[in-house]
Amino acid sequence: METNIDHFLSAPPERKPLIRKGDLVQVRSVAEILATLEDNGTLEGLPFMPEMLAFCGKTFQVARRAEKTCVDGHPEAFREFRNNDVVLLDELRCSGVDHAGCQRGCMLFWKEAWLRRVTKQEEYSVNSDSTDRLPKKLKTSTSEDQFFCQSSQLERATQSLPRWRRFTKIYHEVRVGNKSYGEAFALFLSGIRWKLRGLFLGRFPSGPLRKTPTEALNLQPGEWVEVKPYSEIHKTLDKAGKNRGMQFDLDMRMFCGKRYQVKRRLDRMIREDSGEMLKPKNTVILTGVDCQCIFATGGCPRAEAFYWREIWLCRVDEPKTK
Repeated sequence: METNIDHFLSAPPERKPLIRKGDLVQVRSVAEILATLEDNGTLEGLPFMPEMLAFCGKTFQVARRAEKTCVDGHPEAFREFRNNDVVLLDELRCSGVDHAGCQRGCMLFWKEAWLRRVTKQEEYSVNSDSTDRLPKKLKTSTSEDQFFCQSSQLERATQSLPRWRRFTKIYHEVRVGNKSYGEAFALFLSGIRWKLRGLFLGRFPSGPLRKTPTEALNLQPGEWVEVKPYSEIHKTLDKAGKNRGMQFDLDMRMFCGKRYQVKRRLDRMIREDSGEMLKPKNTVILTGVDCQCIFATGGCPRAEAFYWREIWLCRVDEPKTK
């Protein structure tokens, strides 16, 4: 019989190494991923989408772990993935090609079970069998007008994150390499600052209008624009900080007065809280302008693209190259 001291001195069971920011990983084969999925093509509520098939067998660098995530339209500001085993890779975004051409360009979430940790010296051959079976198992819609994707299922793939755990997540962001101590502390202070501002001074941004105006510039990919000063954008918003239902987020004020290229028009986007396909008008996405949630306590890893009403922008000439 093993004594207590023998039990104490015995080696603990080996733990699976944690995938961290900067690690190299290979997306597993189609057959391996197929074995992890439930009948509706999800793992613990998170769908593996047809748009992700193109990355199977390829190697990428981990951009960051998804210690928590925001969920659009949900009363809780932040939630966490079940088992806390989700990462984001490089700049891999959803093309929307299998979801009626949705143009949101969401960052793709990857369960660790879909990945294999590798080094530059390691090479794995990937079996391409079962490629004909996986697409049939993956859902892209639940009805004629309701789509099924990682965004629309984000609430089901996550669980409640109590307020006190949101603060401990800041420590975990540092522990897993997402942020330095300085970055985490700055985000913490920024979140507290804006919480206090809202408490004492009310909602921000907030405009004066009940019915908001629109403007059509017919901007096209590659054109250059300048974001108008906030004093002008403020005049286009209602009391909820929206223009014709489109939110002007707090983070967006940082880009006022700066110039960017139009990345693409936003004519079709899946609504996160319902799966409904929306068809925004006079709206574009700008290159290199993504949400970092710097005004929320601890931030959010999604780096979602901001949506810009054309009335918030003005067309400018292309910068001259030296």
